[in-house]
Amino acid sequence: MINNEDRSIIHMDLDSFFVSVECLIDSRLKGKPLLIGGNGGRGVVASCSYETRKFGVHSAMPMSLAKQLCPDAIIISGDMEAYTKYSHMVTEIISDSAPLFEKSSIDEFYIDVSGMDRFFGCFRWAKELRQKIMKNTGLPLSMGLSTNKMVSKVATGEAKPSGEKQVMKGMETEFLDPMPIRKIPLLGNKTAGFLNDMGIRTVKILREMPVDMLVSIFGKNGRLLWNRAHGIDHSPVVPHTERKSISSEITFDADTINVQKLKALFVAMIEKLAFKLRKEKQLTSCITIKIRYSDFETVTRQKHIPYTSCDHTLIKLAEALFDRLYDKRLLIRLIGVRLSHLVHGYYQIDLFDDTEEWVKLYQAMDHIKHKYGQEKLIRANTLGVSRRVRMDNNVFMG
Repeated sequence: MINNEDRSIIHMDLDSFFVSVECLIDSRLKGKPLLIGGNGGRGVVASCSYETRKFGVHSAMPMSLAKQLCPDAIIISGDMEAYTKYSHMVTEIISDSAPLFEKSSIDEFYIDVSGMDRFFGCFRWAKELRQKIMKNTGLPLSMGLSTNKMVSKVATGEAKPSGEKQVMKGMETEFLDPMPIRKIPLLGNKTAGFLNDMGIRTVKILREMPVDMLVSIFGKNGRLLWNRAHGIDHSPVVPHTERKSISSEITFDADTINVQKLKALFVAMIEKLAFKLRKEKQLTSCITIKIRYSDFETVTRQKHIPYTSCDHTLIKLAEALFDRLYDKRLLIRLIGVRLSHLVHGYYQIDLFDDTEEWVKLYQAMDHIKHKYGQEKLIRANTLGVSRRVRMDNNVFMG
């Protein structure tokens, strides 16, 4: 059994992933200031090249503001199908080599190589894997190695663009101390601003604060802050599997042929599943629908899609799959929908064709559902759907 202090955890992050893929598709874009996202008046920046960042541009910024800051930037709507393809390519290379890895987002990976130093240097192995990925995909990749996920992630950030950094055991606090507190992963802007107002601007100052004081100010998150400032993170690398899925199905009390009712039920189930994806910061790249006829024949049809967690995208796909699948015109006993090939990621990742209004709409919808219950905000065409269809007790993880 390897102690937490003796672990070796690699963090790998594809640099400006969407931009890098676009440059592979069109080499003329290399070195140019690029903005990827919606180009409408209310569009948002999904990704941007390093050439635009020196002007203050960053992801999730309104596209109108980004264009003001960098008027010479080239704007691309984005191609999630291409990004999904390259993400799968990298995943397969890591899967073929790594003993244990976690795909934490479409472009980010953790690899546990604990104990490998006895046979082969962990950093040397990681460097060779990084080179293999870059050679086979053409994508730039940065990497960090330390005893835990948090420090490795910070090390990757310091290694960017397209670099490598190792933080040796026992050097975690020395590495983190001089950094501004915003470098701590998952530290929100509100908390960072509050700490800055208190005069706490570097990790070293935060580390020197008594843990009891942090707990009294921030509650249970105070201890988490204290641990991170000390370079402590015991979270495990969660084994990756593309088979993970989330699904919902319903068996009718009486068999039906009411297509309008069936489609309303699909909409309700997808609303529930997509909300659960966003709640858990996940995306799907495969949708499957299932029909069981009154004679118990069961048929399914699936479609691989660009990563998404959008209700409106998934509803259109489910309706199209149902129209193609339901051809016998027999009474139906059961219907179901499954979303699979899940990865962690934020909803904003699929906003290439959407607008700032869509972002705010989903954020507002999810806020209401979190606060008052997911059945409190539904689409009008699902008003007749029973409450039990919308509840989490009809959701299965696979």
